[in-house]
Amino acid sequence: MKTFRSLTASMALVLFLTGAGVPQTTTGPSWPIPDWPRATPAEVGLDEATLAQARDYALTGGGSGCILRYGQSVMAWGDPKQLYDLKSTTKSFGATALGLAVMDGKVQLDDPAIKFCPDLGVPPDTKVPTGWLDKITLRMLATQTGGFEKPGGFGRLLFEPGTQWHYSDGGPNWLADCLTRVYRRDLNELMFERVFGPIGIGRNDLRWRNNAYRPPQGDGIPRREFGAGISANIAAMSRFGYLYLREGRWKDRAILPRSFVELARRTAPEVARLPVLEPPTPADRFGSASAHYGLLWWNNNDGTLADVPRDAFWTWGLYDSLIVVIPSLDLVIARAGKSWLRQNGAGHYGVLEPFLGPICAAVRSESEHPPESAPVPPQPDHPRDPMGAQGHHRPASARQRQLACVAGLAAVVPDRSRCGRFTWPQKEPSAGE
Repeated sequence: MKTFRSLTASMALVLFLTGAGVPQTTTGPSWPIPDWPRATPAEVGLDEATLAQARDYALTGGGSGCILRYGQSVMAWGDPKQLYDLKSTTKSFGATALGLAVMDGKVQLDDPAIKFCPDLGVPPDTKVPTGWLDKITLRMLATQTGGFEKPGGFGRLLFEPGTQWHYSDGGPNWLADCLTRVYRRDLNELMFERVFGPIGIGRNDLRWRNNAYRPPQGDGIPRREFGAGISANIAAMSRFGYLYLREGRWKDRAILPRSFVELARRTAPEVARLPVLEPPTPADRFGSASAHYGLLWWNNNDGTLADVPRDAFWTWGLYDSLIVVIPSLDLVIARAGKSWLRQNGAGHYGVLEPFLGPICAAVRSESEHPPESAPVPPQPDHPRDPMGAQGHHRPASARQRQLACVAGLAAVVPDRSRCGRFTWPQKEPSAGE
């Protein structure tokens, strides 16, 4: 009898560990087919009333928007098909083209830009005698440290590359010229073939104008801007954000290298230390921008937004067009419309607090079986090189905690921490991984 009871207990333990006899739910992320699956906020662990505060703030600028958790639409407003001029949100789409070139082995981030664009920075010819043009790398153009002034045309070089941070359209537009010459084709066609099409963005969802600040063609190839120029709807914006939430993968297809997504959403320590060259008008100033800017993506790595996880990163354009990705909370938020009202004396990120703060505060609990979220970036002052590997702290699902309790290991299963420090493995992947 005792033997039978022991055998029964052992079998029960095996069944529990393997999940047999336990109701199972899908653990993988949802995908749009063609629209996003819908869920109530409560079904994915969000408080609807708190979430509505963010939506109501967004609507002070009109427009459209949506909030996704675990790939399910939990709140939306406005017309999801209306096209909006996204302005500088275009920069993050441009960063994606750079990611393709890295993945294809056509460029490395620290390649001199002049290698691909011999006429870099010219006109005006006054930049040539400084010797600075040879020092500009693709990485500098993508981190706003190349030295070009704000306008998107053939502007001045304001400082020695790599010594300051200055928000510019001209630098990203030179990056666009470099990649156009690398691929010898229209970047609009490249992106529809390699990114937009595969993730379900059609030509009625997104339009990319020719360069409005430089001749419309270079070497007979249409010239696009990275500084601005894309108009898109919320449906397209949310898909683009979801691609980055899933670390460059769309279903079973790798669109971008995961390691490039990591670099794009993180601030490199050497950039975070740079002084910011501010524009003369106080309302246009960027504050500590160098400490929370990746590869043409904004982020919260330095914790400027105290109520938002440090792993949050986003596109951001004039009129407050936003595509926000928060891996630790498995959230994607897209919003476009008119600009929100700025408060006198508020910091550069101040206008985002009433929108992102309530969304993060709405998180009440984890879903029973959330999909595995992306690792959170380390603090920006971590001594490791920014090209190094990522931390691998991941949220423990309810199922993982169940199994750990059976094994007596509940104390060592990490729960999600919004702003904690994360460990680095010793192996450092290449940018093209």
